[in-house]
Amino acid sequence: MFQITPQLFEKIKHFARFPQTGVSLRQMVMFGQRPSPGTLFKASQFLHEELPIRLAHRVKELEELPRGLNKMPSILKVKDWYANSFKDLIDLPHPQLSRDTKEQLKRVQKSNDARTLPPSVPNPSLKPLPAFNNTIHPGVPIGHRYYNNMEEVKCTPEMLDYTETFVRTIEAIKRRHDPVVTTVAQGILEYKEQKKSPIIDTDVQAFLDRFYMSRIGIRMLIGQHSALYRLPSRKDYVGVICTNTNIQEIALDAVANARFICEEYYGLFKAPEVQMFCPGEIEFMYVPSHLNHMLFELLKNSLRAVVERFGMDYEDEYPPIKLIIAHGKEDITIKISDEGGGIPRSGIPLVWTYMYTTAEAQELEPEYSRSDFRAPMAGFGYGLPISRLYARYFGGDLKLISMEGYGTDAYLHLNRLSNSDEPLIFEGKDPLSFTSGSLLLNHMPIMEPGSGWKRTRFGHLLASIKAYFTRNYT
Repeated sequence: MFQITPQLFEKIKHFARFPQTGVSLRQMVMFGQRPSPGTLFKASQFLHEELPIRLAHRVKELEELPRGLNKMPSILKVKDWYANSFKDLIDLPHPQLSRDTKEQLKRVQKSNDARTLPPSVPNPSLKPLPAFNNTIHPGVPIGHRYYNNMEEVKCTPEMLDYTETFVRTIEAIKRRHDPVVTTVAQGILEYKEQKKSPIIDTDVQAFLDRFYMSRIGIRMLIGQHSALYRLPSRKDYVGVICTNTNIQEIALDAVANARFICEEYYGLFKAPEVQMFCPGEIEFMYVPSHLNHMLFELLKNSLRAVVERFGMDYEDEYPPIKLIIAHGKEDITIKISDEGGGIPRSGIPLVWTYMYTTAEAQELEPEYSRSDFRAPMAGFGYGLPISRLYARYFGGDLKLISMEGYGTDAYLHLNRLSNSDEPLIFEGKDPLSFTSGSLLLNHMPIMEPGSGWKRTRFGHLLASIKAYFTRNYT
């Protein structure tokens, strides 16, 4: 059984002192358009440096969680997974290159100084907050670390072997971390049971935002690198990124999935209709699985709110849900409007808290800790908070405006420019544009059953379609 030795923990603390390096969506695409063995080798070297830093930040934060949360068995298990992955990467030997090969690589880098990736802009989801010692963590320019035009470099067998071994290693890490979300959820359930409180603390909420945002970033980098290395070239795709993502097609797919789940769960012949308004074919650069997941979550909530407001005998007269897509210069915005009764203004902040539900706590299956376990997110209060993190990861956002007694409008903003950095987050702060640090959650009223978009266990049926969530959580 894996254990963190004192020597390993010292290495982790050392790596956690280094700042993380963000990569924008556009940079990922420009790098991966022609992934030669040389460019993949260069990217492998970058990830070999970057991933241990990101993993170390998370291990250190898990170790320092407050009020006994760091002692919960499930949290300790996740910390061991991250530390084990950190060890796998730092133990992986770097390639032994001959002097001639090193000189060749240096010449290529110097000759391509004018052809680096374009600079990215700060992620609008972040606020410029100082660290603990009141110093600002500077952003690390990506420069030549992630990409250099190395198409003409002839890779040696050692370089090719290194890339293959590295890809196998990070793929194993990705599989190891598959159950992280559900295991952390179990740890929070353990914490809530110990504290005898239905709502988590604000600092724990901020930790979950940071932790899951970091997880999205790590899995995005691993998934993109693995796809570039393993998958054959596909039209309009660079790794897992689609350069011409058709919003209308993805929205129609999400509508069909959400209505199917609604009909199955409530035993309806026909779920509420979803009317789509889209000005022609809108295509942009994005990760289709991320967009599909966000739309599915929003539509599922709207469908549930409408059905539970009007009742299951009203299915021929349900008011339709409206899905409106707008195409601006900076953002593509998707608005989903329902007449499901809305949310009390005092209850809006609770919608964004993890693990909040008006129903009794849902238990995980006994095998939740297995590495191949795939649990549904519904019933744990994760759908909306995680969807907002996916939106913010590439510079977008997710907002709700509700009219109590009528319905709710959800606004999903997607950054059309695709040039913002990953929202890399530092321990101890919550720089997301979210007032989690100032919410007095323990003084907020619990939303009563019957209020639109309340956190219930709608979605238990998702246990039968675990593969859907596996596909949509990159």
